[in-house]
Amino acid sequence: MHHRVGSALDDTTLRWPGGWVRVRPWRALSDIAALSVSADRPPTAGFVAECLEHVRARGCTHVITSALAPADASPFLDAGFLVRERLHVLAHDMGEIGRPPRSTRRARTRDRPAVLALDRLAFDESWQLDAHGLEDAIHATPIARFRVAGDDRIAAYAISGRSGTQGYLQRLAVAPDSHRLGWGRTVVIDALRWLRRHGVGRTVVNTQLDNASALALYEACGFSRLRVGLAVLGRTL
Repeated sequence: MHHRVGSALDDTTLRWPGGWVRVRPWRALSDIAALSVSADRPPTAGFVAECLEHVRARGCTHVITSALAPADASPFLDAGFLVRERLHVLAHDMGEIGRPPRSTRRARTRDRPAVLALDRLAFDESWQLDAHGLEDAIHATPIARFRVAGDDRIAAYAISGRSGTQGYLQRLAVAPDSHRLGWGRTVVIDALRWLRRHGVGRTVVNTQLDNASALALYEACGFSRLRVGLAVLGRTL
């Protein structure tokens, strides 16, 4: 039995010289801590121990990380974390992009409930975003673009971002009843064209190993799978 927020676990940022970890309740559950890791270089064993002590002192019984590259995952694995899920990473060289088959528009604040409802339909429970997760996706990079597409309702959305010449497709979802209608391709191509206009030379995206529809979409839009993937980690305290 997990408990809704009501404990001492709050939204906190812990830092080490090579990056930071944002700590908050996972999906509003007070006894599960989510660690969102941003690293220029891997955290130290001492810093991982500090993170564990921080969440343990606030009554957490479980902790889950964001998707980590192998080097960043290593100190967490050494601290007793286990792999919860592995992800493919795909990259686009920003060469041939084409034109989106449909139009998009800027996402507005009033669109967020509909975007989150779409997200719940598009992903299983462990991957669904809540309002905090959506904010994290929007602010994960210094500059971001949040677009929606659809006729009488939102059929797809995408959050893309850039940091220097590196681009990221942070989040994308298509309503299940809107698959194969061009909406996914629309928001992907729109994001790539925006990134290229701003000097991005490479864009990456990740997705679950078994998400065949997402893999097919990204590869149809010019992404290629990389040999090294990411992993989401977790452990019991």
